[in-house]
Amino acid sequence: MSQRIRIKLKSYDHTLVDKSAEKIVKTVKSAGAVVSGPIPLPTHKKIFTVNRSTFVNKESREQFELSTYKRILDIYSTTSKTIDALMKLELPSGVEVEIKV
Repeated sequence: MSQRIRIKLKSYDHTLVDKSAEKIVKTVKSAGAVVSGPIPLPTHKKIFTVNRSTFVNKESREQFELSTYKRILDIYSTTSKTIDALMKLELPSGVEVEIKV
């Protein structure tokens, strides 16, 4: 086959992203393909500002932050054995996986 597969991982927890990327690298290397990565992408931070009280004290506010962590893996010189190993792989819930061929 010999094509490039790009896997993009997203999660709100950085340990889940790192563990799943490590698991993917281990299975792909055991299948005999070449892996480039995991490459960390910039962390996207979303900040929410909320009033603490409903009516009075406008200056009293609270801030919450939601961080999204991302990693990219590139897989080269793939075979059918590599693709089968990727399909059977169980990743933890909470990790969004996007695969481009």
